Amino acid sequence: MIRRSLVSSVLAVLLGACAEEPAPVAPPPPPPPVPVASVAPPADTTPPPPPEPTPEEKKKADDAARLQAARAKWEDDNKAEIARWTPEMHAAAKALADRAYSTGKQGVEAAMKGTHRVPGAADRDKYRHPAETMAFFGLKPTTTVLDIGPGEGWYTELLAPTLARQGKYIATTPDPMGPIDSPSTFGGQRFAAFLGKAPELYGDVKTVILDNKAPKLDLDGKLDMVLSVREMHNWVRGSTLDTWLAEIQRSLKPGGIFAVIDHRAAPDADPKESATKGYLPEKWVIATVEAAGFKLAGKSEINANPKDTKDYEKGVWTLPPSFALKDQDHEKYAAIGESDRMTLKFVKVAPKAAAAPAKAQAPSAPATK
Repeated sequence: MIRRSLVSSVLAVLLGACAEEPAPVAPPPPPPPVPVASVAPPADTTPPPPPEPTPEEKKKADDAARLQAARAKWEDDNKAEIARWTPEMHAAAKALADRAYSTGKQGVEAAMKGTHRVPGAADRDKYRHPAETMAFFGLKPTTTVLDIGPGEGWYTELLAPTLARQGKYIATTPDPMGPIDSPSTFGGQRFAAFLGKAPELYGDVKTVILDNKAPKLDLDGKLDMVLSVREMHNWVRGSTLDTWLAEIQRSLKPGGIFAVIDHRAAPDADPKESATKGYLPEKWVIATVEAAGFKLAGKSEINANPKDTKDYEKGVWTLPPSFALKDQDHEKYAAIGESDRMTLKFVKVAPKAAAAPAKAQAPSAPATK
């Protein structure tokens, strides 16, 4: 009995022990994180954009590009012009220069027919009337003429052969040996090449190299005539008008002629403002030149053009031969033709003396009350 109870107790203990769940075993702690070295992003090697050019830098770059384009075009045109000159043309040019003319008009008319003229130059004759204009100014075959700013030589082609035998043709020009990036240097080189293509025609042409910003002629009393063709508005724009008039007055002989052709503004136009468009009011021009030691001897309407409205956004250069707007309204401006121009003949006289200052008067006695 006792054995059965003992066995039962032992069995009960064993069964209870089997019924209990074993205590949970805690998992091992996770390993500590491995430190990762920080990697910097790759450096940006893209160069920063260049700074935006200033307005002055843009203008300088644009001017340089235009000058380069003008040079390239002129070089092509000059090659074609030189190739155009045949031995027969050289012989005809020499005959023009060797001929003695009875009047200046006769010489200009003969030169107008010459094959030496650049193609297209004769197309301007109907607007510029060179023979009649030079007759109005009193050109003679024996005249010593200074042509201020001859440009590409339009009048040079006519006056150089007329004056070659008995007179003298002198032209101003910028220094062709100046800075290569200067437009004025390009102008000097272009004119030098123009004269060099026909020595038999232009070999006796004298040139005066000057700085247009500070003109000095050094021709005191040596000239019969000074010719200013569409130049005076540039003097107003460049603030050199007084200097130019003084140099011209000093260079002319007594009674010498100052011949002026320029684009004519409306009568009430402001000179400085209209000059930016290429025009000047005629009455103001006459008064200004006369104040510098000249007397108006006559004016002509031979180069007038009533079709010129003088109100173009790009000024007188809108009209032929410049056509500043290129193909825009080309036919419209071609139909107008070249500008309305004043043609004025002045004679050198003694400069007006400045008024003497009034003598100072003795102070009056102070008033008494």
